[in-house]
Amino acid sequence: MDIYVGQLPFNVDESELKEIFSEFGEIASINLIIDRYSGRPKGFGFIDMPNNSEADAAIKALNKTMLKGREIKVNQVQKQRRDKRSKRRSRY
Repeated sequence: MDIYVGQLPFNVDESELKEIFSEFGEIASINLIIDRYSGRPKGFGFIDMPNNSEADAAIKALNKTMLKGREIKVNQVQKQRRDKRSKRRSRY
């Protein structure tokens, strides 16, 4: 399951997120989003946990918890149902 983690402190790194989320199960990947122009973190990222029940437990336990003085948001990534082309076509 893909998990969105938002409102992260800008000084959090992947190893810290791995430590926090690995308490709930296996982590397949962590991707912190970096601004391509400044090279600075944008304050959010994505974590892939292959076991859905472990991912659900992590979401329930970690959403709205404090991390380095900031309340983080943790939820399941919602897949878009239609691609951008079909949205454009429906406008006309």
